[in-house]
Amino acid sequence: MRYLGLDVGTKTLGVAVSDPTNQFSSPLTTIHYEENDFTSSIPKLKEIIAEKNITDIVIGLPKNMNNTLGFAAQRSLEFQEMLKKHFTIPIYLVDERLSTIEAEKILIATNHSRQKRKKVIDNVAAAILLDTFLRERKGLNAGK
Repeated sequence: MRYLGLDVGTKTLGVAVSDPTNQFSSPLTTIHYEENDFTSSIPKLKEIIAEKNITDIVIGLPKNMNNTLGFAAQRSLEFQEMLKKHFTIPIYLVDERLSTIEAEKILIATNHSRQKRKKVIDNVAAAILLDTFLRERKGLNAGK
């Protein structure tokens, strides 16, 4: 089992992958597309899924702080529906509130320039949301 983490934006898709033991995740790449043209990301995702032997996909669901779903969350839900048409592997949603802010803080703390942060922020956010999912899964599995 190996997971692919996705942070869905209006023009970018941050991509992260779990290690083979699902202990941690690593930023992989950022896929760029025209505004909300999610289907153009499918060929690259197919390539990554085959190359990395991905068995499950995790999509960040950016809920509002009051736990409601806004425009960004709706975008993730639409992305999930689009993926279901192209892939038969399980697709999960994980609450990713503040993952981009956390990614920004990490990149600043590691002295990444503003220009470098802009290039990697999406895939670092994807790694953070995937780590969140992996920790939650471990907690669920620990009691079984």
